[in-house]
Amino acid sequence: MSDPVPDTLPIAVIDLDGTVADVRHRLHHLQRRPKDWDAFFAGIADDPPLAEGLAVARTLADEHELVYLTGRPERYRKATLEWLRRHELPPGRLMMRRGGDRRPARVAKLAMLRSLDGVAVLVDDDADVCTAARAAGFPVLVADWARAPGDEQQELLTAQERESRT
Repeated sequence: MSDPVPDTLPIAVIDLDGTVADVRHRLHHLQRRPKDWDAFFAGIADDPPLAEGLAVARTLADEHELVYLTGRPERYRKATLEWLRRHELPPGRLMMRRGGDRRPARVAKLAMLRSLDGVAVLVDDDADVCTAARAAGFPVLVADWARAPGDEQQELLTAQERESRT
């Protein structure tokens, strides 16, 4: 007798910025004082896709339900969904940061991860998010294919962890 087939597929959770979307062209908005968050997020439509991230998403979609998990604020849902469609990413649910949520990405994303049943893997470029997810027992694939040079990468990490904006 064979094992029963599960009713649902395991879930692959995929980050957007720095994982499937190349945000390096808009990081300069975070190097200003004060940071220009409106300009930073206005550039979502112009993000080129990251070939490695697209390949991972498409491969995982073969045997997983996809959930796109981002620290982007909910008010950018329309622009984000359009970007996903335009770049032909596999279909999946989109989970975004609620308005006013200023928790560090490692905290906010971990809470969202815990709300999902059956997570098989998290794909993310943020080392703090990956460390927190591993510590909580989630399998992690580190998306290290688009690391920005020194200062630029630090600006994104600061935004994600200290200022809790993305």
